[in-house]
Amino acid sequence: MTISVYTIGHSTQSVDRFVHLLKQHDVTAVADVRSRPYSRMNPQFNKDELKESLRDANIAYVFLGKELGARSEDRSCYRNGQVRYELLARTELFKAGIKRVKEGSRDFRVALMCAEKEPLDCHRTILISRELEREDVKVLHILHDGRIEEHKEAINRLVAMLRIPNADMFREESTVIEDAYQQRGETIAYRDDNQGDSKQDNSQNPRPLE
Repeated sequence: MTISVYTIGHSTQSVDRFVHLLKQHDVTAVADVRSRPYSRMNPQFNKDELKESLRDANIAYVFLGKELGARSEDRSCYRNGQVRYELLARTELFKAGIKRVKEGSRDFRVALMCAEKEPLDCHRTILISRELEREDVKVLHILHDGRIEEHKEAINRLVAMLRIPNADMFREESTVIEDAYQQRGETIAYRDDNQGDSKQDNSQNPRPLE
């Protein structure tokens, strides 16, 4: 049986509207993948307040920001002060988070929640959803207006947005998609310019990632 996982961004909407979107798609559990589960501008989505609102709506809540958050504490995931998603995805902690999502999806209809309104602006799409799809999990993005966008449609939209040349006889579709992920990851990934890397950037002579 194919597992399906949803994603959603809380943005600036009211918590009532947020719950309405979840209910609209029969979501029964929210997995919070924010590294820091608080919002100064939108306190209704602070961890404790959100957990209570979801409980009142009979929706379970779990915090997975340690496992799946974008602001990794593992310095091996940084290059030149910026998180590299391909490195973060290979850590045991991240893999454990993916496993928890898959296991939870057997009993719940799970939505991964982060802050950004637009899926393409968020690591829930460019990092987590990519890895879930590699695990044969179907990912569906709940948009701000309530519509559903399948992950493949989102990535096709990303390719068009970045104006990456389409596949042809010399360039496979997988390469086009890889370029899209890479470019977007470099744009949105967390940057910490105040701390040095545990390793130098070896992009000119990269180490195998396996």
